[in-house]
Amino acid sequence: MIESPKGFGQKFDYDEKENRFRLNKILPAGLVFPFDFGMIPHTRGEDGDPLDIIVLDEHGTFPGCLVDCRIIGAFQCEQTERDGRTMRNDRFFGVPEVSQLFSEIKELEEVPGAILNQLEHFFKNYNEQAGKQFKVIKRLNATQANQLIDDGKLT
Repeated sequence: MIESPKGFGQKFDYDEKENRFRLNKILPAGLVFPFDFGMIPHTRGEDGDPLDIIVLDEHGTFPGCLVDCRIIGAFQCEQTERDGRTMRNDRFFGVPEVSQLFSEIKELEEVPGAILNQLEHFFKNYNEQAGKQFKVIKRLNATQANQLIDDGKLT
């Protein structure tokens, strides 16, 4: 489910209790989401939220859009909160089943390195603005990422 579309300078979060989207923050001038960003429904990460996903799509969608994706990998990440607590906050990567531009990509390593590096820097900067530290520990392939999603599924 897309929460914050590609090109948006606002961070939206889906509020499960209210069953609607809530404006969480406004990004600093010039900082926008490079691809659609959202969550994998019916999952839960170490931070207590649904697992995060970056959807590599040629055009942005809209908040609430459900996109059927093929998981191609993940960034295994550590996030340090303002209070000093450190937790995992991984970022999964998906390619829409209907994608034409990215249709051949099956593994994260097939995504151009420049795009992956830019995404790492985006998340570091994004978290820095909120007073947090963000570090990519490892890049995972599709099989490893799918296993983590299975581990995070709610029953």
